Amino acid sequence: MRIHRLPPETVNRIAAGEVVERPASAIKELVENALDAGARQIEVQVDGGGLSRILVADDGFGLSPDELLLAVERHATSKLLPDDAGDYDLLRIATLGFRGEALPSIGSVARLSITSRAKGAADAYALRVDGGAMGQVSPAAFPGPHGARVEVRDLFYATPARLKFMKSERAEAMAIAEEIKRQAMAHEAVSFTLDIDGRKVLRLPAEPHGDVGRLARLSAIMGREFSENALLIDHVREGVRLSGYAGLPTLNRGNAAHQYLFVNGRPVRDRLLQGALRGAYADFLARDRHPLTALFLELDPALVDVNVHPAKAEVRFRDPALVRGLIVGGLRHALAGAGHRASTTVATDALQGLRPGMTPAPPYRPGPSAAGFSSWSGGGWGPALAQAIPGLSETSARHEPVHEPSPQGFGVAEGDAAPALAPDLVDYPLGAARAQVHETYIVAQTRDGVVIVDQHAAHERLVYEKMKAEMAVGAVARQALLIPEVVELDPAEAERVVARAEELAALGLIIEPFGAGAVLVRETPALLGTTDAAGLVRDIADDLAETDQALALKERLAEVCSTMACHGSVRAGRRLTAQEMNALLRQMEATPHSGQCNHGRPTYVELKLADIERLFGRR
Repeated sequence: MRIHRLPPETVNRIAAGEVVERPASAIKELVENALDAGARQIEVQVDGGGLSRILVADDGFGLSPDELLLAVERHATSKLLPDDAGDYDLLRIATLGFRGEALPSIGSVARLSITSRAKGAADAYALRVDGGAMGQVSPAAFPGPHGARVEVRDLFYATPARLKFMKSERAEAMAIAEEIKRQAMAHEAVSFTLDIDGRKVLRLPAEPHGDVGRLARLSAIMGREFSENALLIDHVREGVRLSGYAGLPTLNRGNAAHQYLFVNGRPVRDRLLQGALRGAYADFLARDRHPLTALFLELDPALVDVNVHPAKAEVRFRDPALVRGLIVGGLRHALAGAGHRASTTVATDALQGLRPGMTPAPPYRPGPSAAGFSSWSGGGWGPALAQAIPGLSETSARHEPVHEPSPQGFGVAEGDAAPALAPDLVDYPLGAARAQVHETYIVAQTRDGVVIVDQHAAHERLVYEKMKAEMAVGAVARQALLIPEVVELDPAEAERVVARAEELAALGLIIEPFGAGAVLVRETPALLGTTDAAGLVRDIADDLAETDQALALKERLAEVCSTMACHGSVRAGRRLTAQEMNALLRQMEATPHSGQCNHGRPTYVELKLADIERLFGRR
């Protein structure tokens, strides 16, 4: 069999399969071209899931007749310029596109039409490319003063085999909408419109550049719930800036579909970033729950390689440890700054359950956890709160005069009545304790509402945060194995684990290399007691392969601390004095993350007076 050259049209179709995987990929490339051209208005129209017709119109700089011809030639671009020595630096990419492949790839597998008027030009011109066959540039009509209109019809008609692998029109349309949303999040100062089969799907007007405009754009896409429960992120470390918004832990979902990550304005899907995000929320959410975030990294283009894949959806960082540390540190700082705050959706769900004729929201069902972790049951709020609230006619299980909390803080011992409570305690964020219901829930009055606290879950979080602080002061206590255990691993896995030996030692796990493809475990964290050292090391190896973080050990230590905190906290069914209840509220206000337990469940519900009045028809 002799080696021969493939014809150019076949080469283009092969390359098109890398760049244009589906209609959403084509739209991504066309929208990025519009953004690189300085567009401030981008209109997208789609028919038949993008397979029948795609139109992307913008008000960018536009193209001259000569540029139209070059635009559909492979590897012809205006975005990559030579330096003084005539070299092209692929390590300093400042634009979204740079490979010069999008338009030629689309034109080789579809019927492509480009109409454009260059900025300052009097006439507009058009060019057609049909399955790789290029037509002539000719004068054309154009509605705006400048910009471009790119129309793609019969996508993949020239490669029928690719059409067989397309999903349904509805699935392709959903992928297109998701792609437009990602691009719109990254460029809040640009207006976006999306029509699918003649229906208006997205109308996103331009917002002011900056945090306020970005939050408005995120609210329009991710919902008002996100904007009401999002924390501003803005941290800089060694020239790398992390900005954006992260949701409170109590606002979470069952998948990671609402986690958006951007690098220099480019939407990306990166395992390093996703692993850092998971690590930052590890103390607050179960493994099967995911926070809502929109995070933006800005750094010198020389510090990130965007030329990893033709689709440009993956990136590589020169200093991944710096990026990971910035994300984890920035998110944890913001979460700590939120204090005891919980998401407003907690109160909304409770109110929906109280309104006549309303079906309660589906309950949160966490994964396996320590027995008795809190009074929240797998079926929802549990019988105590379900009995206490819907009837509204039952007698409270306990009501005491409110007293001043002792300066020593919260205690669990039964005590005598304390001096009368100062009337201004209702001005505290969690208010003044007025009663204990079913010996499980504390009812407190604020200036403009009512707060219901799960005493066991709340105190459990306080104990857990105290234990974490104590662990942070010194190294984790270790226990030596009588007979060191040899753990067999894949050589690459063993190398990754041994490379993190110092980090693991700080967490109480002492390991050593033991030849090729094995590690020796000498000591384990004392908190774990008798543990499966081999299973622990293998889990750590899996985490390092997936996220480059040793999350398994951290999560096991957190789980043990949670269990210990559970057993060391006030139980449901324990009667508390008013002094103890108020001291617990004050400690919650002073302790970060006290608004939720380790699995993201709320420790309290706040109902505003206005909402309660609506329940009774007073408003």
